[in-house]
Amino acid sequence: MATRRDNWFDVLIIGSGTAGAVLAARLSADPARRVGLVEAGGAATHPFIAEPAKWPLLQGSEVDWGYRTVPQVHTAGRQHDWPRGRVIGGSTAINAMAHVRGHPSDFDRWAAAGCAGWGFADLFPYFLKSETYVPGPDPYHGQNGPLHLIRPTEPHPVTLAYMAAGEERGRQPTPDHNGARMDGPCLNTLTIKDGRRQTIADAYLAPLRGRQNLFVLQTTEVSRLVLENGRVTGICAGSITYGADKVVLAAGAIGSPLLLLRSGIGPADELRALGIAVQCDLPGVGRNLHDHLLSGGNVYRARHTVPPSRYQNSESLMYLHRAGADPAAAPEMVLACVVAPVVTEQFAAPPMGEAYTLMFGFTHPRSRGSLRLASADPAVPPLIDPNYLAESYDREVYLEALDTAREIGAARALDDWRAAEILPGAASLGRADKFAFLAKAAFTHHHPVGTCRMGVDAGSVVGPGLALRGVDGLYVCDASVMPTITTGPVNAAIVAMAERFSDLLADRVPLAPRLPHGQVHVP
Repeated sequence: MATRRDNWFDVLIIGSGTAGAVLAARLSADPARRVGLVEAGGAATHPFIAEPAKWPLLQGSEVDWGYRTVPQVHTAGRQHDWPRGRVIGGSTAINAMAHVRGHPSDFDRWAAAGCAGWGFADLFPYFLKSETYVPGPDPYHGQNGPLHLIRPTEPHPVTLAYMAAGEERGRQPTPDHNGARMDGPCLNTLTIKDGRRQTIADAYLAPLRGRQNLFVLQTTEVSRLVLENGRVTGICAGSITYGADKVVLAAGAIGSPLLLLRSGIGPADELRALGIAVQCDLPGVGRNLHDHLLSGGNVYRARHTVPPSRYQNSESLMYLHRAGADPAAAPEMVLACVVAPVVTEQFAAPPMGEAYTLMFGFTHPRSRGSLRLASADPAVPPLIDPNYLAESYDREVYLEALDTAREIGAARALDDWRAAEILPGAASLGRADKFAFLAKAAFTHHHPVGTCRMGVDAGSVVGPGLALRGVDGLYVCDASVMPTITTGPVNAAIVAMAERFSDLLADRVPLAPRLPHGQVHVP
């Protein structure tokens, strides 16, 4: 890629994570368009980034922003670490590499609420465009995209026993989370290539070295947007100003709203209270924050040594319906078999090799929180409040997920591995005891969304074209624009969204909506 030549661009993209890398690659395909990609972190040189099984060790490292939530009422007053990637490739450099698109109804829900162009049929062609599915030709997958998607060919024996346990308990296996049916035991699809993590930058940016119209500005932290007469004209990064015809925020569900707020775009009363001049009164900025919640966890002492994973320790997510639910609807619960002990700071973890964990959680939280500034000083951490478990629905589904994990964990298929349940531990627990355990065992699934919500109502931050309301030339494309969270990890959906938005921003005709061959799907 080219080195910096001067300080003006046709398009400036803030954030080199999932959406930012895709947009930079696709928009710079036109040699007449000068594209700048701005990243607060540096190159992905940390040795653990490339090693799939070491991803948990990246949390709290120099490539993590190190965010924390405010104390959460329903999780025993605990503050939760919220890792976010501060490095080229963003959070794809520190995540668990699972590639799950979500349920078709997730996207059709957006379209039904007025976000035309963002239904499943609209995004399906872009899922295909983005990927090369290594197992081979498949009607649900692409074969010529930048992302290399694998399935474990040598799955861990504990993972196989856990999947068999799910089937024993009546959960029908599915061949592919991203195929005809999402729910049931299944091996994960992973963004791993040649045994190494493939970040979004590896997939989309690395092949473009030498592209003369793409400029990557590393270790460049943006302090604010430059606004003139209701239009964005650039950004400030330290003492340097960069000009642009268009600016796209792709800094994620934390970074994008933070930059808006620090630039005077957000709830006017909150900005004035901090001494920030109001440029655009936009009350929805920072609202609608929500996240998937997991539990660490339903832990078992193993009968014999648990060998290390050849992949990333968690080779199978199991999406499940609640009792009596519509089988055609999106699954409401998720389990994950981790071939290691996984606990929060509230519990003591057994040594590696001596235990395995069934993590569990729920997929469609109804609780909504917020992100606010604590100070006008960018050095002061923001107030991140996911408002975990505030809604009774969330608490009830979480409890059912715990019961389901324990039911599957006690199945005969795991007898050869299970010596004893360590956590929660008691053979019989009442509701109050279960909720007390959940409060201490809860932790983020690392999928915050919604803080620059897309919509057509007055409370939305961007419209269906992802243009910011009230400021010309400014766009947002990342997890923050999701009106509601998808059923699985959000990374795959953001890739497809960025692929489609790159066509919109470049004034290209979007790919025609389509569905897998033979599938009938009515939004």
